[in-house]
Amino acid sequence: MAKEHRHAGERGTNLVRIATLIASTTVGANVTAAEVAAPPPSGKQRLYLDVHELGPGKVNAGAVADAHRKDLATQARHGVHYRAYWVDEKKGRIYCLVDAPSADAAMAVHREAHGLVANKVQEVTGHSDQWAPAPGMKLYLDHHALGPGKVTAKDVAAAHRKDLAVQAKHKARFLNYWFDEATGTVTCLVEAPTAEDAVAAHKEAHGLVPETIDEVVEGR
Repeated sequence: MAKEHRHAGERGTNLVRIATLIASTTVGANVTAAEVAAPPPSGKQRLYLDVHELGPGKVNAGAVADAHRKDLATQARHGVHYRAYWVDEKKGRIYCLVDAPSADAAMAVHREAHGLVANKVQEVTGHSDQWAPAPGMKLYLDHHALGPGKVTAKDVAAAHRKDLAVQAKHKARFLNYWFDEATGTVTCLVEAPTAEDAVAAHKEAHGLVPETIDEVVEGR
């Protein structure tokens, strides 16, 4: 069963560390092309989506890119593969998508690489391993908290198909989604002219309006 891990006690330390990263102009670790493009490690792997809540004004996209490069330089020692990340500078929020043998292994990479440990880690299943945001388009992560036992993977897949059927009418493009069965949480990645357009597509497709939606920048 998927587990949610919280690390709220480390939030204060994280704020100090992100300030250090923002002030820094160097990565502090050399990352090879092979490390960046490395496939997921062999063996039993699970998929996790973690969330770093640092607060408004506390996040800089350039500093997060540096931290991600440090993750890539460290991940192999823990049998982990960081796939992508998203940054909402306005809200001070960072999301990381990672293949790992456990949530603890994923967090060990963050801790060793730069010390910015996530506040929450959710084990998820993903719709697709491949997605490609269009250059110049606004990108959003939205979040549906439906509750434990209230939704199945089959339900989420059906709702996604309905989103795809109406997205063009709202000039939106639903790229991917991730589902945490234990908490009944769905996170959708969508391109749209505005957050309101993305929400309108959901509303027309199936009526499941997200509780929150973040405008983000993606990095790999």
